[in-house]
Amino acid sequence: MKISTFNLIISLLLVAGFAQSQPPRGPWVISPEVYADKSVTFRYLAPEAQVVKLSGQFLKAPSPMTKDAQGIWSVTVGPIAPDIYPYNFQVDGISVMDPANVAFFPNERFKASLVDIPGDTPLVHALKDVPHGTVSYEYYPSVSGTTGSLVVYTPPGYDKNPTKKYPVFYLISGTTDTEETFFKVGKVNFILDNLIAENKAKPMIIVMPYGNVAARVAEQRGAAKPADPTSRDGDDAVSRARAFENDLISQVIPYVDKNYRTEATRDSRAIGGFSRGGGQTLRAAFGNMDKFAWVCSYSSYLSPAEMDKSFGQIGSQPDQTNKQLKLLWVSVGKDDFLYNGTTEFMEYLKAKKVDFKPYISEGGHTWMNVKDYVAKSAPILFR
Repeated sequence: MKISTFNLIISLLLVAGFAQSQPPRGPWVISPEVYADKSVTFRYLAPEAQVVKLSGQFLKAPSPMTKDAQGIWSVTVGPIAPDIYPYNFQVDGISVMDPANVAFFPNERFKASLVDIPGDTPLVHALKDVPHGTVSYEYYPSVSGTTGSLVVYTPPGYDKNPTKKYPVFYLISGTTDTEETFFKVGKVNFILDNLIAENKAKPMIIVMPYGNVAARVAEQRGAAKPADPTSRDGDDAVSRARAFENDLISQVIPYVDKNYRTEATRDSRAIGGFSRGGGQTLRAAFGNMDKFAWVCSYSSYLSPAEMDKSFGQIGSQPDQTNKQLKLLWVSVGKDDFLYNGTTEFMEYLKAKKVDFKPYISEGGHTWMNVKDYVAKSAPILFR
């Protein structure tokens, strides 16, 4: 009995000591708080900060925040048009994510959180009461002895029929994005779930690779990630695109065809990408016409000079190109900084009599537009 009492006293003292050794908890912070009228309050705890501002793609300029007696900075903005937006806080000139928010923008360089403003009518990327596919993370043997990573979406019902095979859509993110960005920001899983449920798109597997092979090789060898190319169509950018193409063709596609029930033919294989990923898409597709019959370029292009130099057969043999490509989708926003290059690419294709489906939207170089492009192009694939 004495031993039990002694153990109890020791346990209570340890618990008390542990509690005293912990730093005091700050006030509970809720951020972001989305209201029914689409306005949003953002909060950030920083008692010692001098100036805190809110920065987001829904703002024309950073918005100053005010501090309360507890040291919580806040600002209410809106109403904001329904969509998913990246944002962050500028704390004494330093950009930081929202620590109260678990939703974040996967990216190599900048750090942003995500706020989802729901529509009164559910948007195409909204979580709806429909059958849902599965998102998996995969690791595969990649180039230069490295290990590559993929995010893979399989459609609803994939596990129910072990004999059914599916077409595959390879989807590549932009500069500094990761293999998670089309999933966590682009919400392609929900977009496809909703389109498939409405019989607007065919069930398909979507494979999302990491587009920066050079960065991955450097990282796994203990070196620093290389800086981004200074030109979108310079020698460095083209060389890195070829490295990605080599990885995609020699490593990724064979891995996916081996480990998933794919229809492993060019007619059942699509490729698409945003920004840098769109340039990688066009180079990989035009350089491997035996692999892809469906091509989607989102806010990206190849210059006429590169087309003539590296892919001359596309324009010089338009009848053959049009026979091979079941879809060449080219889209861009009117305010996109790549608008001029993309429309010049469209004019090049038109002059060469290469069939393509143009789509010019409002807005700029944003993931709000990318979701729209995916939602409009996916229903065309594999028809």
